[in-house]
Amino acid sequence: MARILLVEDHEEIWDFLSRRLQRRSHEVMLSHDGEDALEKARTGRPDVILLDMNLPVMDGWTAARALKGNPQTAKIPIIALTAHAMSGDRDKAMQAGCDDYHAKPVDFAKLLTQIASALGEPAAAS
Repeated sequence: MARILLVEDHEEIWDFLSRRLQRRSHEVMLSHDGEDALEKARTGRPDVILLDMNLPVMDGWTAARALKGNPQTAKIPIIALTAHAMSGDRDKAMQAGCDDYHAKPVDFAKLLTQIASALGEPAAAS
């Protein structure tokens, strides 16, 4: 399956998502801030990045722009994970360089479909 970089600073969310993704045979790398995410994306070569937008050290908006601006990481699909679900937030995430958007709370079945889509694969069964 896929190598996924999960960038999330809330322990409950990264624990929930990492365990469920690993049960689906995905390899999960964890990062807790945007700056660390840039390094792990360069060195770990993930297939997809799940990026929380509200992060310490460097926020997700800045991290997404940096990832898409670096030739080493520009082609890695980024799915924004955010509690921001107000009008215009999806557009803001896309303008920052994200390829897709997932509002929290996480709908795991929908997230699996988005991951499959980002990877160009058929949707996984939930």
